[in-house]
Amino acid sequence: MNIPENLKYTKDHEWVRIEGEEAYIGVTDFAQRELGDIVYVEVETIDETIEEGEVFGTVEAVKTVSDLFMPVTGTVLEFNEALEDSPESVNEDPYGKGWMIKIKLSDSGATGNLLSAEAYKELIGE
Repeated sequence: MNIPENLKYTKDHEWVRIEGEEAYIGVTDFAQRELGDIVYVEVETIDETIEEGEVFGTVEAVKTVSDLFMPVTGTVLEFNEALEDSPESVNEDPYGKGWMIKIKLSDSGATGNLLSAEAYKELIGE
């Protein structure tokens, strides 16, 4: 199971890579394995400020549709448009080409509810 040390995680299986006042968000390797083959990612929250814990989009796999939850409060700046033609990138490279949104953090210090890689490994029983 791939759980990079440089990222933060949520109990809902999203990851966050913070870069200054911005952050990239996607689903974890564990989540994409549980979902199975991803066929569609929908994000219609561009330019909206989404509170931590609110839904920012959905991911559709062959067997289910799941909500995507915002790990930190922020404004959605960008959707990874490559996922429109290649949603399978989430399965193949969840921490790279499979990123889902880029946000502007409302408060770059408000990451207290995020898990370290070690805590996330414990959560999923790794």
